[in-house]
Amino acid sequence: MKIGYFLSSEEYGPHEQLAQARAAREAGFSGLWISDHYHPWTNAQGQSPFVWSMVGALAQAVPELPITTGVTCPTVRIHPAILAQAVATSSLLTGGTFRFGVGTGEALNEHVLGDGWPEADVRLEMLEEAVAIMRELWAGGQVSHRGTHYVVENARLYTLPEEPPEVLVSAFGPKATELAARIGDGFCTVGPDEELIGRFKAGAKDGAVVQAGMKACYRADEADAKATALRLWPNDGLPGELAQILPTPAHFEQAGELVTEERIAESIACGPDLDLHVERIQAYADAGVDELYVQQVGGEHDAFFAAYREHVLPRVR
Repeated sequence: MKIGYFLSSEEYGPHEQLAQARAAREAGFSGLWISDHYHPWTNAQGQSPFVWSMVGALAQAVPELPITTGVTCPTVRIHPAILAQAVATSSLLTGGTFRFGVGTGEALNEHVLGDGWPEADVRLEMLEEAVAIMRELWAGGQVSHRGTHYVVENARLYTLPEEPPEVLVSAFGPKATELAARIGDGFCTVGPDEELIGRFKAGAKDGAVVQAGMKACYRADEADAKATALRLWPNDGLPGELAQILPTPAHFEQAGELVTEERIAESIACGPDLDLHVERIQAYADAGVDELYVQQVGGEHDAFFAAYREHVLPRVR
């Protein structure tokens, strides 16, 4: 399993992300994930740089590292025909190593223009239609489309990579996973869910890659790490579909008041115990993940990258 670094667009600004990407390269991480958000999950996280500006900057700053959006919602806030252009340009800037992670999104980011937030089955329909439109545009030629959810009229992308970009599809339930297997070149997830990964692989084409994201809060004091993780990322402890339907950071903060440090430590590897970090990483490998992207929560990146370079990455490899 390859180990990359996960850039958080919710917690860090553009200059911090560029510095982290360079440090990840020097520490031996093999690629980058970058989240695509209009809002952070909570006000404490406090950032939301535009991901397409960041992809262009990263392509110049760390051209050796492949980049994947983890993940973009191509259905509501930005029309798929516009995203097709952004992705094509990003693919060229990265020398063809950019991969487009997509999902059905969250109301948190997608409601900002006043659009209604559809139920899950409709969002899956929209995602499938959006991916089909983008692939048609990446094939070249003029495209007109009048579908259930989108209209495209006389659109053509003139700046295209030699090969169409790969589309990796995020999924958290059986129906979405079956869609990911049907339309995706790969699969994105944020947990070591062996059942969902197995379901994807059973229906996916040969060679489809499975990517996953994992959070860590490496700090010298375990109690401090747990408190920091809870303060910044209480949303990681929310159950069910709350992450998809709550509309504002304030709502996530309210729901996060119910989350405990013990609960957040179940999803975020907290503290200085590198055996714990290795154990969490191993769980993803055991579940069938091909590429894992680790995000450091709460700053202290120099210590994190040093620990992973010297102790964690050599062990998991």
